[in-house]
Amino acid sequence: MNVELLKRILSSIVIVPTVLFFAIKGSIYFLLFLIVLFIASSYEWGKLSRNFSLIRIIGIIILLLSFSSAYFLREKFGLYFFLFIILICISTDVGGYLFGKIFKGPKLTKISPKKTYSGVAGSFTMPTCISFFLIENNFNLYSNDNSYLVENLYTIDLDFNLLTISIILIISFISQVGDLIVSYFKRQANVKDTGKILPGHGGILDRIDGMIFAFPFSYIILSINIL
Repeated sequence: MNVELLKRILSSIVIVPTVLFFAIKGSIYFLLFLIVLFIASSYEWGKLSRNFSLIRIIGIIILLLSFSSAYFLREKFGLYFFLFIILICISTDVGGYLFGKIFKGPKLTKISPKKTYSGVAGSFTMPTCISFFLIENNFNLYSNDNSYLVENLYTIDLDFNLLTISIILIISFISQVGDLIVSYFKRQANVKDTGKILPGHGGILDRIDGMIFAFPFSYIILSINIL
């Protein structure tokens, strides 16, 4: 087995339970966890954008909005919907990787040389299929009653209709845009990863790049009650 792949698997065994622990605990525990991630990702962003002062400031503001949205998304709309958004972003990344490896084909952009058009197709296909499976099997997304931002337990019932599919595809698209933006600045800084804090994965930004814009968008969509 490839050494880097082994590192990624082993670190994931630590990363996934850690994220789940704080997401499940919610409230102040989750807030403190996000603050630590925000500080680490802001530091990484500062190194990537050191030649662009204005971009550095804008990026940190965007990260602050992103982590704030993640917190309120979790606390206001519940654990399962928060995890659902993360699942869309992760499956977007995984779908792009698998389709790109299997079908290969023309490259998408010089910003990220490994990305292909077939990978883009996979990035849209996998989250759509996973969402269909969850929704059609009555995976109702509900708020937990230990959230101090809501008073009562409530359920968000999703139907796998054109509106839901459109939202999933938009979140997937936004996730891919976030990935490309971070990739662009990595190329500008001539680095492979944004950091080394996560063995096999790179830095915090390497793992959350697809979620940076997805969280604010998802929070806005839920806040205006479009679903």
